Amino acid sequence: MKCPYCTVHFHDHQDVGGINYRGHIGWLYRTAKCPKCGELTIEISPPKETDGERKWRQVQPIGSNRGPVPPEVPKAIATDYVEACVVLPLSAKASAALARRCLQAVLHDQGFKGSDLAKDIDQLLKARVLPTHIHETVDAIRRFGNFGAHPINDITTLQVIDVEPEEAEWCLEILERLFDHFYVGPAAEKKRLAGLDAKLTAAGKPPSK
Repeated sequence: MKCPYCTVHFHDHQDVGGINYRGHIGWLYRTAKCPKCGELTIEISPPKETDGERKWRQVQPIGSNRGPVPPEVPKAIATDYVEACVVLPLSAKASAALARRCLQAVLHDQGFKGSDLAKDIDQLLKARVLPTHIHETVDAIRRFGNFGAHPINDITTLQVIDVEPEEAEWCLEILERLFDHFYVGPAAEKKRLAGLDAKLTAAGKPPSK
């Protein structure tokens, strides 16, 4: 499993137990302790439906197993992303609503401003500024329950739309790719250029630009 605290993968050694209610053990719980950070993850499972698979819900810590937001991402955008991650195990719809607002904030921050999210995405795709693999996934997001078709304004910013949990999680993955492309990558390149200029200056040569 991946530790939801430090995001390190480790072999899943778990303690499993049952919760006795009115003489019957219907609810189960299981725990896992990360060997690196020592934090405890707890999941519970309600009674299994007939011929159905037992479903588990993480209750400690609350939230999905997604990594920390890079420091290069603007704080307001990072806050929406983190909240979308936290509510994902509880409500895919709420997570998608937050991810949707986060996505529009990223696009507006990069200068792509239409009358609604779908048109924001259109502007981004027409600009051809994304690598092919990111371009295709951003284009696909508009198929998620009209994810991009609903306008966003002060009233409908967190409008709830129907999405599956897998779709809501994919929205978070798309945001992470955009974070890397628009914020992390340029910051790393700027740092590399600064290092190169420092070496050129030390050698008595003009900077790279």
